[in-house]
Amino acid sequence: MFLIPGQTQLVIFDMDGLLVNSEPFWKIAEKEVFGKLGLNLTDDLLRQVMGFRLSEVVKHWYHYQPWPNPNFEQTERDVLDCVKQLIHQKADAMPGVYEVLTQCKNKNYKIALASSSAMELIDVVIDKLNIRHYFDVVWSAQNEEYGKPNPAIFLSVAKQLNTEPKHCVVLEDAINGVIAAKAARMYCIAIPEEVSYNDPRFAIADIKTQSLLNIF
Repeated sequence: MFLIPGQTQLVIFDMDGLLVNSEPFWKIAEKEVFGKLGLNLTDDLLRQVMGFRLSEVVKHWYHYQPWPNPNFEQTERDVLDCVKQLIHQKADAMPGVYEVLTQCKNKNYKIALASSSAMELIDVVIDKLNIRHYFDVVWSAQNEEYGKPNPAIFLSVAKQLNTEPKHCVVLEDAINGVIAAKAARMYCIAIPEEVSYNDPRFAIADIKTQSLLNIF
């Protein structure tokens, strides 16, 4: 199977849930931190904010159920510190990560990482997995005015690597990332987590598959 179109020049990878199985860590951290603020967040509720920047996650849950004396910056820090600790201790690459990155490099594609996570967390992940050397650009949505599903992060990466959107392929696991990719007019391969695989919203992706191992 070969899912990447022939005109591709740049492959853009999401991070959380695609390169590293960090979504369980985010759920643990959000349940713990927001639980102390009085919120009871279920896995179904947490799927609503997959692909959001952390600042947007905090504000989303505050609007959902406000807590007294909010300190958004401290809440972000508490969640981020918890996730970083869990990644240090437990993170593993998703199946197919090294194979796909190596194949992309062998085919002389430009390679970028474009994540909604903060840059300090991106650094933790790519160093933990020892994959920094694969990427021509590593970019965080914290550098943009708007995060996913806004296409800004993908357009910024393409501009940095002097590549037209029509020659870009985005690999995404979250619906907000897929929406962003298509809004950027890029080819999108969706690789959803198993529990979300049949979500009809993934129909907007150009292709949907179950694993990175199916890309090449």
